[in-house]
Amino acid sequence: MIQKDNVQQAIIAERIFDGFRWHDRAAVLMERGRVVELCAAEAVPPHCKIHTLPAAAVLVPGFIDLQVNGGGGVLLNDAPTPDTMRAIARAHRRFGTTALLPTFITDTREKAIAAIAAAKEAAGSDGVLGLHLEGPFLNSARAGVHRKSHIAQAGMNDLDWLFPLADAGHSMITLAPECVPPGFIRALASRGIRVSAGHSEATAEIMHHAVGEGLTGVTHLFNAMPPFSGRAPGIAGTALAESRLIAGIIIDGLHVDPVSVCAAFAAKGADGIALVTDAMPTVGAGSPQFNLLGTNIMLRNGRLATEDGTLAGAHLDMESAVRNAVQIARIPLQDALISASRTPARFLGLEHERGVLGTGARADLVALSDDLHALRTWIAGERVDVR
Repeated sequence: MIQKDNVQQAIIAERIFDGFRWHDRAAVLMERGRVVELCAAEAVPPHCKIHTLPAAAVLVPGFIDLQVNGGGGVLLNDAPTPDTMRAIARAHRRFGTTALLPTFITDTREKAIAAIAAAKEAAGSDGVLGLHLEGPFLNSARAGVHRKSHIAQAGMNDLDWLFPLADAGHSMITLAPECVPPGFIRALASRGIRVSAGHSEATAEIMHHAVGEGLTGVTHLFNAMPPFSGRAPGIAGTALAESRLIAGIIIDGLHVDPVSVCAAFAAKGADGIALVTDAMPTVGAGSPQFNLLGTNIMLRNGRLATEDGTLAGAHLDMESAVRNAVQIARIPLQDALISASRTPARFLGLEHERGVLGTGARADLVALSDDLHALRTWIAGERVDVR
């Protein structure tokens, strides 16, 4: 349920993180879905409608997830429609996610085109920012759970059906740079489509060429790519060394070892790492299983996998990703919060609009308990009852 209110509101908290720094005993003033200012709690104007958070709670920018396959029992590939995208976004609200990219993994061309059309309609509503098209131009040697029968080698003519992605909000595509022709990445990036490398065996040389064409992301760092080696740095090494790349990372204690998480943050800082969930329909749902493109996926001990043990996305939400970063990988809370909000916003070109609590930014906020669980969420200044 969303509480709608057009009067100026103030949320008072003992600690507020504005996306850059902490403020003690402060308030966020909001009006018409925007942040008016951040001020001392004692300076809140008397006409404001005041919400005071519990003493141990902190107020932070809403989380932004760049990779969400499903949630609430819904999988985007099953029905790539605007309603499905909105349902997924609503399912993740309870975990502090105020905006996300529904993710469509490798499937038929017709369904991919339908997903792009759906994103054009859904973008800007219910926290849907656009679409993450993961595939089909991947390296079949690193397919993971992507169906090899739908993986394809790209040709320049494929740009014709991909270009509408530029009109689908703020969208991105994951591809293997070695599986697309020269100029392909440049053509996509020139239209404003974010391009990310993933499910790939690209060498460092190929990666550097792709970055020169406009590649700006790496999808689920350390997964579906060769391991980093001193003589063959590949995607992982290039991601760690190249400041122009923002790397998504899944911190669920299963996909990436905590030491590797620490290494990634040490190399790139929070400005170069985006927490992602790679969430599947089991998040926010009661069922421990679902069907993924004809393959049965089971949830056991927090791990989603096929019968042969292949990881199939993650049973992970953003509040848990932040909590795991802090508690498992020992990442400072401030860095985890930046990676959960400001960095993904910057990747999408929304750094002044989202992920920060500066004047004029969207009033997307999350109140976290002292054990880092989402207590309350505001989307465009409207409170969402999530607990």
